[in-house]
Amino acid sequence: MRVLGVDPGLTRCGIGVVEGVAGRPLTMLGVGVVRTPGDAELGHRLVAVEQGIESWLDEHRPDCVAVERVFSQHNVRTVMGTAQASAVAILCAARRGIPVTLHTPSEVKAAVTGSGRADKDQVGTMVTRLLRLSAPPKPADAADALALAICHIWRTPAQNRLQQAVALHASKGRTG
Repeated sequence: MRVLGVDPGLTRCGIGVVEGVAGRPLTMLGVGVVRTPGDAELGHRLVAVEQGIESWLDEHRPDCVAVERVFSQHNVRTVMGTAQASAVAILCAARRGIPVTLHTPSEVKAAVTGSGRADKDQVGTMVTRLLRLSAPPKPADAADALALAICHIWRTPAQNRLQQAVALHASKGRTG
């Protein structure tokens, strides 16, 4: 499975591509950040994020996209920019028919570090170890994007089994 992880943001949108399956060593195929100037008009910034994500989708052809679920913070302006960048990522994937899954920050942290309350340094350290990198990806947005992709690869098999069990239970209830 090849996953494009997106840590959405208007100033820095982290992007990372990881390939592999749960239970096996994973491989980083690329990592980076789409940057936009803080003083640019919102529409221009969103177009820049879109163009950056489209470029990554063209280059890496992921099977799915994992995006960090936006959660409410104290700074509404920051939340709005993050939500707008998230929507752009979802739109780019949906336009191509690529499935998108949203993961909360605590899900991602728990998946890669074992603790949903891990800090950025802990996430960066574990991403470095899990992908056998020589140094943590910088900035933290890039490491977070890789962590999203890793989380998705590891969580998907369990989520699929759960969905199949629910569907089987529902179908037995209708036919029996």
